[in-house]
Amino acid sequence: MNIFSIIIIVAGLVLFEVISSIDNAIINAEVLSTMGQRARRWFLVWGLFIAVFVVRGILPFLIVWVTNSELGPKGALLATFSSDPRVIEAIEKSAPILLIGGGTFLVFLFFHWLFLETKNYGLVGEKFFTAQGVWFYAVVSLLLTGIVYAALQVDSNLAFGAVVGSTAFFITHGFKQNAEASEQKLLQKGNMSDISKILYLEIIDATFSIDGVLGAFAFTLAVPLILLGNGIGALVVRQVTIGNIERIKKYVYLKNGAMYSILCLGVIMWCDAFGIEIPSWVSPVITFMVVGYFFLKSRRATAAASNH
Repeated sequence: MNIFSIIIIVAGLVLFEVISSIDNAIINAEVLSTMGQRARRWFLVWGLFIAVFVVRGILPFLIVWVTNSELGPKGALLATFSSDPRVIEAIEKSAPILLIGGGTFLVFLFFHWLFLETKNYGLVGEKFFTAQGVWFYAVVSLLLTGIVYAALQVDSNLAFGAVVGSTAFFITHGFKQNAEASEQKLLQKGNMSDISKILYLEIIDATFSIDGVLGAFAFTLAVPLILLGNGIGALVVRQVTIGNIERIKKYVYLKNGAMYSILCLGVIMWCDAFGIEIPSWVSPVITFMVVGYFFLKSRRATAAASNH
């Protein structure tokens, strides 16, 4: 991998981490506004350490370990920095299982947003799909049936990976729904201690980070690059949180860009899982193009609103 490829991949990872964490940043900002100065400072300093080095640091290694259980936890940690051909072969052999699971998770995430979540309509057809929300579970069930059937023609472990990706989606989705409900209660009651709020924010951050970490494997299987890109992205999100979050909210279609990027990355992971080789530059380039389009669309919408 040459230096240009590394720069493109890391830049794509940073952008993807930032846009996929916008909702997280907004929740953080709203809860932080109810906390004391000392607690805010603690969360922004030590919380950053936990977010970058603990959550986004451990999760990629954990994923490598789960998909390469024969390596053990220590072996999985060392494997990500190893040049041993046997270790590289073991990781490459297990990669399709990781990729099909991650791809299933991301594609389900997109369709949940398309059918069920409140959104600013950025493209023709989005309003129609939102009105057909009752079909979400039918659509993802049919998708899972199709992807599992295709995977069974290749390898039963591949099919199992798709089911794990589906399971991971519904588990984390449940946590997110609970977190959003808890946020509303927290902001309404206003009687929680700052320590409780910090713990709540850390749990929220861990839940939201799963999207970014799984999506990162569509860019590269090199964990050091994932750590670097996601770490820088988390730093940017923290700066957004303590900066002008209201300005970010004005870019009303950024969430659309994030979700269409997630769909593209999920499909790329599916293709890679089935042996269709996708060049490493494709994921970051698609991410920049999709996010760039919705960023410009947001700017035009903001300018038109201010003119009125």
